[in-house]
Amino acid sequence: MAASPAFGTMGARVIRAGLAAKEFSAREIAESSLARIDVANKDLHAFLETTEQLALEQAAKVDAAVAAGELDACGPLAGVPVAFKDNMNLEGTHTTCSSKMLENYVSPFTATCVARTIEAGGIPLGKLNMDEFAFGSSTETSAFGPTKNPWDLSRVPGGSSGGSAAAVAAGLATVTLGSDTGGSIRQPGSFCGTVAVKPTYGVVSRYGVVAFGSSLDQVGPFTRSVEDAALAMNAIAGRDVLDCTSQNVDTDFTANLAEGVRGMRIGVVPAFMEAQGLTPEVKAKVEEAAEHLRALGAELVEVDLPNAQAAMSAYYVLGPCEAFSNLARFDSVRYGYCDPGHKDLGSQYEASRAAGFGPETRRRVMLGSYLLSAGVYDKYYYPAQQVRTLITQDYARAYEQVDCILAPVSPRTSFRFGEVSDPTDMYLSDMFTISINIAGNGGMSLPVGLGADTHLPVGVQLISPAFKDENMLRAAAALETVYGPAPIAPAYADGKAGE
Repeated sequence: MAASPAFGTMGARVIRAGLAAKEFSAREIAESSLARIDVANKDLHAFLETTEQLALEQAAKVDAAVAAGELDACGPLAGVPVAFKDNMNLEGTHTTCSSKMLENYVSPFTATCVARTIEAGGIPLGKLNMDEFAFGSSTETSAFGPTKNPWDLSRVPGGSSGGSAAAVAAGLATVTLGSDTGGSIRQPGSFCGTVAVKPTYGVVSRYGVVAFGSSLDQVGPFTRSVEDAALAMNAIAGRDVLDCTSQNVDTDFTANLAEGVRGMRIGVVPAFMEAQGLTPEVKAKVEEAAEHLRALGAELVEVDLPNAQAAMSAYYVLGPCEAFSNLARFDSVRYGYCDPGHKDLGSQYEASRAAGFGPETRRRVMLGSYLLSAGVYDKYYYPAQQVRTLITQDYARAYEQVDCILAPVSPRTSFRFGEVSDPTDMYLSDMFTISINIAGNGGMSLPVGLGADTHLPVGVQLISPAFKDENMLRAAAALETVYGPAPIAPAYADGKAGE
């Protein structure tokens, strides 16, 4: 049996050109993409649910536009296979957050970021696996089983947006959306070797995205090229009246991708490069990327972030506190799993949350409850907010000197399933990403080849000033001229989806 064409391995520009030339139809894209997922997902477990009917309906709209000579009106993602992390509501689909608590919940509405992706012409293929309620760095905490890394099925894809990263790395979708609270887009992007963008807080609406930490969460795209990431940003960015934290964004994120970095000042943080736990192969790749930026005409400038070492401590106060508040609604009465056989509401509530939430979710809920309790709140929560202010000020001072900062994404490449069992060790996977969420700046991961020791993908992090995400995309596009677009994981590169 011939393999289905791997449209998920194509970029948005190639897909648009093929549609315009009538080399293939949007229906072919939808059908072959779904067939590829059906084969590959047996091993990867990136998708929790596919949306065949929605995909075919959207394909019909795109094909009608092509027939009418109106393809340009479809939007920047016309015909592009897309998929969404399963904490994003899409009407008529399950939105489970990979939790037993929401296993049977069907969305009655659609998140703004999802709606805008589809309005931009994207063909929705389905919902993607994640760490339960986005609590994790490996997608191992999913109640429905872990997603595997396409580069090595014995290893994790990162988290919490592991399904989103794995789907792009395996060529199952051209664009996927994930959410990032402390690194949950950038870290799996690094582990799976994809372009992964966390925009500035407020650039993308959070309406319809199940919240983890409301002051930290941000939605962003996974792609294989910087251009595709910029196109996706064009589709999803901007003010939304349904989200008071969203901002007007009058930026074409593709506009400066070809300008190069000559004249840019790129910051490097010596303390990051000497951090305990940073492996030699990751450090070498970051240093290599820095030298490439210098050779391309950028000026490298050392910058100091003196309070960044406190980011982890502040995050694991602020995050659990906000998670405790946001998850209070899942009480077996208004939402969520209801444990049967209880005669009073109190025992039903307790048993339902105990059975509906997994161990990591319970751990964070209990920690948040403790941190917000009387006598503890003043001791931890207020100081964490003060640290947040100091970190934000550190970045502001750094950006008086530089246009963008280069840093590691994760201290290591992807680890094997079960290799990191201690929660504290797991949390350290986000040691270089958390401070960006605390400050609210934009950050992204760009793949820069394979580590010398593990021969697994390594990403470098580019961090931009708030609401100047075009700076990091410009620097990433320049580096991409050296490293090329993100490759498909070898086992999936031949169009056979891992057969």
